[in-house]
Amino acid sequence: MSIIPSVFGRRSNVFDPFSLDVWDPFKDWPFNSALSVPARSDLSNETSQFAATRIDWKETPDGHVFKADLPGLKKEEVKVEVEEGNILQISGERSREKEEKNDSWHRMERSSGKFLRRFRLPENAKMEHIKASMENGVLTVTVPKEEVKKPEVKAIDISG
Repeated sequence: MSIIPSVFGRRSNVFDPFSLDVWDPFKDWPFNSALSVPARSDLSNETSQFAATRIDWKETPDGHVFKADLPGLKKEEVKVEVEEGNILQISGERSREKEEKNDSWHRMERSSGKFLRRFRLPENAKMEHIKASMENGVLTVTVPKEEVKKPEVKAIDISG
């Protein structure tokens, strides 16, 4: 018996760990299968929308750079705000595609709905100089840093 399974001529067996078939226990049930399109109410789950917006945050010598993947959104559909002095908030809404009566969806994986991400910025962030730009579905927010003043050292002469 070979450790590497043969793909050709292989019978389907749900108990075979090397089987290429995916077993769907709900296949013959009257409602949507567990492996097929989620119910419409599941697609609007706000918790998953909050988690779905991925944002990178890196610190450079000059400032902090945030990059968010927002494919299909226009800059008018995205808000970048500063709250409470040092909280950067990125929010927006992705609209759901209109459904036609004759359409039959096979899969709907792209998320839609509102999203919101908040980041507490450090004390040295220059809030009045924050810039944001959007290009090819990627939002870039740049927050410059204030220069850290090195403490002035003054030598004191010792008498005597």
